[in-house]
Amino acid sequence: MTRLRQSEGLIVPPGGGTTIRTAAQQVTFKVTGEHSRVASSFEVVVPPGFDVGAHRHAHSEELFYVLDGELDVLAFEPRVLTGDWRHWESPSGLKAVRATPGTVIVVPSGCPHAFANRSDGPATVFFQASPPSDHERYFEELLGILKDGGPPDPEAIAELRLRYDIEQLTPLRHDARAVL
Repeated sequence: MTRLRQSEGLIVPPGGGTTIRTAAQQVTFKVTGEHSRVASSFEVVVPPGFDVGAHRHAHSEELFYVLDGELDVLAFEPRVLTGDWRHWESPSGLKAVRATPGTVIVVPSGCPHAFANRSDGPATVFFQASPPSDHERYFEELLGILKDGGPPDPEAIAELRLRYDIEQLTPLRHDARAVL
């Protein structure tokens, strides 16, 4: 894909975009910071057992739309930031929920959020970050760290996330189904 001219839009056909794959995740870049000043958009295939870990962004907001499969999701400030995020509760009583196809999750900047696939099949999510914060480069570097399929290097993940406006609250896990 190339930078857009002011008078032209971008049409990404089904299956279009640049895809990067590892044993841990598959990400297809649909719209990047090269194409839009407002948002970057991706299609993410989340394999069984993947837990992105609870985190927050100081400067960007995100939108997730579940296309296929199921994910446990969280999008609120918890009373206490300890333990497994799936057991957190907000001061108003919100808890993590199971998101199924058609579910939309909107995450304002500064709001803790997380998703995990505890099912036996993959989940597909349309993901949008606004403003585009070089998320494509973040995904490229993250998938580079995860490419071998073994346990992720926590120090490498922490350093990467700090560079991309991500405050990690709980660890990223490659096979989180065993964690209750």
